[in-house]
Amino acid sequence: MAKEVKSSNKDLNDFLKALKNKNKFVALLAPSFVAEFEYPKIILQLKKLGFDKVVELTFGAKMINRDYHKILENSKNFKISSVCPGIVQTIKSQFPQFEENLIPVDSPMIATGKICKKFYPKHKIVFLSPCHFKKIEAKNSSFIDYVLDYQELNSLLEQKNLVDVPVEHYHFDKFYNDYTKIYPLTGGLSKTAHLKGVIKKNETKIIDGISNVEKYLKKPDKKIRFLDVNFCVGGCIGGPCLSKTLSLDKKHKKVLDYLELSKHEDIPETKKGLIDKAKGISFLK
Repeated sequence: MAKEVKSSNKDLNDFLKALKNKNKFVALLAPSFVAEFEYPKIILQLKKLGFDKVVELTFGAKMINRDYHKILENSKNFKISSVCPGIVQTIKSQFPQFEENLIPVDSPMIATGKICKKFYPKHKIVFLSPCHFKKIEAKNSSFIDYVLDYQELNSLLEQKNLVDVPVEHYHFDKFYNDYTKIYPLTGGLSKTAHLKGVIKKNETKIIDGISNVEKYLKKPDKKIRFLDVNFCVGGCIGGPCLSKTLSLDKKHKKVLDYLELSKHEDIPETKKGLIDKAKGISFLK
């Protein structure tokens, strides 16, 4: 079985050095953050840490969903989701016969990084990660400059005495999207990529937990056309960089509550994730 890789404090130290250099920073938050941090409080906390902009990955998820939709619509071959770098690494190292089945589309992190590089070319892009595999993916990308996991971010908030700040209402700076806020849940991709009419329900298989994924790949069902998979049980909310104080069920509920809240937020038009904002950017690998 593939194992999670470990992180080090070097990432935090590298970021702190950059922070002292008065760079402008954009924070990229995966929507799994609500299982660890309080919304919208986290936006103010990040601003006080020194981030000029705070962006969620939901618009990037929306854009790659469009490519997933097109690829699955135009192919009858077996396809495997590639949004989880832990899954990608496992397949490349242990199941190379399925590497060609991985959908060649960016992860929401890389997609959002590309979009932010276009709109904020003078800013440094910092990804805030729920897992170590995503940290490795970020470090290997030219679209992400620094990466911190949730544990490192919590440590930094404590160091800067920002755990308790006034709870005020803040919006993300740009690229708002609501329905893809469930992306960190098991099957979040399948549920938001508008695949009805593109692929039959019984042709999609959703699996979380790497041991379950490995078991399936050893004996796949030939009727399945799309495998939507996550390394961690529960999806990204089951990532190792999240605290263990909440059960997986409670973390799941936090994401669903966040989605419900988003449906009623009054978001300025200038902050919405409109498709034309990604014009000219390719999310294909």
